[in-house]
Amino acid sequence: MHVESRDAARELLQFIDRSPSPWHAAANMAQELRAAGFRELSEAQPWDLQAGQDYFVRRDDSSLVAFRVGKLPGSSLRIVGAHTDSPGFRVKPQPIIASDGMLRLAVEVYGGPIIPSFTDRELGLAGRVHYRTADGIVRRLVHIDRPLLRLQNVAIHLNRDVNEQGLKLQRQDQLQLLLGLEADEKAGLNAFRGLLAEQAGCDGADVLGWELAVVDTQPGAFFGMADEFIANGQLDNLASCHAGLRALLQASDAGTTRILACFDHEEVGSESYAGAGGNFLETVLERMRDALGVPPAEWAITCSDSLLLSADMAHAYHPAYPQLHDPQHRVYVNGGPVIKHNAAQRYATDGVGEAFFTALCQGLGLPVQHYVHRNDLPCGSTIGPMSAARLGLRTLDVGAAMWAMHSARESAGAADHLMMIRAMSGFYGADSIG
Repeated sequence: MHVESRDAARELLQFIDRSPSPWHAAANMAQELRAAGFRELSEAQPWDLQAGQDYFVRRDDSSLVAFRVGKLPGSSLRIVGAHTDSPGFRVKPQPIIASDGMLRLAVEVYGGPIIPSFTDRELGLAGRVHYRTADGIVRRLVHIDRPLLRLQNVAIHLNRDVNEQGLKLQRQDQLQLLLGLEADEKAGLNAFRGLLAEQAGCDGADVLGWELAVVDTQPGAFFGMADEFIANGQLDNLASCHAGLRALLQASDAGTTRILACFDHEEVGSESYAGAGGNFLETVLERMRDALGVPPAEWAITCSDSLLLSADMAHAYHPAYPQLHDPQHRVYVNGGPVIKHNAAQRYATDGVGEAFFTALCQGLGLPVQHYVHRNDLPCGSTIGPMSAARLGLRTLDVGAAMWAMHSARESAGAADHLMMIRAMSGFYGADSIG
C-alpha cells in the first residue's frame, strides 16, 4: 500500500480513537478547524462574515457546520454532509441495577447496532456530564477508556443452539452491563456518580445528568497480510466526517463556497434539534446569505447550481454472503468511491449528480463504483434525501465500502480513505455541475 494511503488511514483510526462519542467528534473537528484559522460563531450572537474567510458553528456540541466563504453572489455552494453518531447503547438516567451481589448498568439501544458484536468485549463510557457550579450548570466531556463494563455471554453448554440459531438477547432484561460486585443499589449509584464526577472534575453531589454512550476500549488497527484493511468502531460514519474535514482544509482556493455539515442523530432518524431533519444547516445558509448581503433572487440562482454530497458508508461485497448483494452492483473495499443509487429515493442520487461525480473522479484518476440494494431486501437511507427536500438542493449519495456496518468493530479498506479525501477535495474545487 502507498505510504500516503497508509498515513491517511492511520490518521482516521487515531481520529476515531479520540472521538468515542458525537460530542467528542465535534469537539475534535472544532479543534482542528481553529488550528487552521477558522473562527467559531455562536448561534446566539450576530454574524459578521467576510468573503474569503473561514468559519464554523456548533449546535448542542454534537453537530457542526464549517464553511469557507467564496464569491457570493456569483458562485455556487459545495456542501459535504455526514453524521457524527453511531449505533450502540446509551446509559439510562436511573442506571444502576443491584441484584444477586452484582451491579449492572442499565442501557437503552441507540439506533440499529449489531447487538451480539458488543458481547464479551471490554467496554467503557464516553459522552458528556452536566453538573452544578456556583455560576450555573456546566457540561463537560468525559471518556472512561479503561475496561469498565462487559456484556457477558453464557457458556455454550447453557445455550447449545447459539451457533445454529444465532445469539438473541432480550433487550430489556439481558442488555444490562456488568459493572461490579455490590449489593446496595444506593451505594452503587453513588459510586457511579463519583466515577463520572472524577472524570468531569466536580463533586458527585453536583452531577445533574449525563448523556453517555457505551464504547469499545480496543483501539483501531490495521489487519491483513499487507495491512490492507482497517478495523475500528464508528467507521460509519466518522470516516466520512474525517474525509470531509481533510478535504475542506486541503481544497485549493476556488470561487465556490465550501461547506462541511456533520449532524448528530442520523442513526435514529435525524428528526431532532441537532439532526439533519432539523433546521441547523438551513439556518446557517440563511444567516450566511443575510450577513453577506446576497439578495434572495441571486441566492436562488446560487442554489440552482449548488450540490450537496451526502457522504455515508456503503455496503461492501462480502464473499461469504453473495446472496445478499445485487450481482451487477457489487462494490469492493479498496475499490474507490461508491455512488449509491435507489429508485425509491432512499438515496438521493440522480443522473446529473452521478454524471458530475463520475467525471470528477475520472479527472482525478480515481475509480468509481456503483451500489444498488437488492430488490428483495429493505434499503437503508442517509441524510441525503431529507436534506435535498428541506434545502431544495441537488444531492448525491456517496461513500466508501465497508463490512460489518453497525458492529462494535467495523472494517474497511485501508486505501479507500485517501481516495475519498481526494474525491471530496476535487468536489469542493469543482465549478459548474452542468
